[in-house]
Amino acid sequence: MFPSGYEDYEKNVERYKREEYKRYLEEKKARLKNFDFSIISSNCNGAFMYYDLGLQYLSPTVNLTIGMNDFIKMIGNLKYYMSLEMKKLEENYLYPTAMLGDIKVNLVHYRTFEEGFKKWEERKRRINWNNLFIVGTERWDCNYETIKSFEQLPYNKVFFTHVEYPEFKSAYYIKGFEDQKQLGVLVDYKNQFLLRRYLDDFDYVDFLNRRE
Repeated sequence: MFPSGYEDYEKNVERYKREEYKRYLEEKKARLKNFDFSIISSNCNGAFMYYDLGLQYLSPTVNLTIGMNDFIKMIGNLKYYMSLEMKKLEENYLYPTAMLGDIKVNLVHYRTFEEGFKKWEERKRRINWNNLFIVGTERWDCNYETIKSFEQLPYNKVFFTHVEYPEFKSAYYIKGFEDQKQLGVLVDYKNQFLLRRYLDDFDYVDFLNRRE
């Protein structure tokens, strides 16, 4: 049995956490100097950056995932792959799945292929080819050679990793997953008092302000 007033205390704490996190995001928005960028991301990390900053998605890689080796292949010839039409895979998956040429696209947060296809086509037309940022994540079919290949891509880029790779300039180590084989979900909240996600360890505002 909790003492009288405990529930009110808990509600006040949660309210403080939410309000503090809202202020934290507002401070990020205030620091942003570059606004018309396109983030091409292997998963939803890029979409959350747009969302946090209150910006329109100038990228088709929203609500989906692409395996890292396929992703690097796609980035290596990005304009070609963006010229292709996504085709529905008829195999049974837990979510709609498609092929973009020889690249498999997992439409994990869409109810149907048609919904994902429509959004992909709509958003890829918004790409700002003069202001591109590439975001990779050490998940799925990723290994050391994958990170090495990513490093060679000629873009503003970051590759989130679960351990340190000091030999790669684009690698950014996210703490908390060292005992695992890959990174967890970076938009999950960490187990601490203030509301912070693993993604918040990375100063993506500073990253996005580095327009070439």
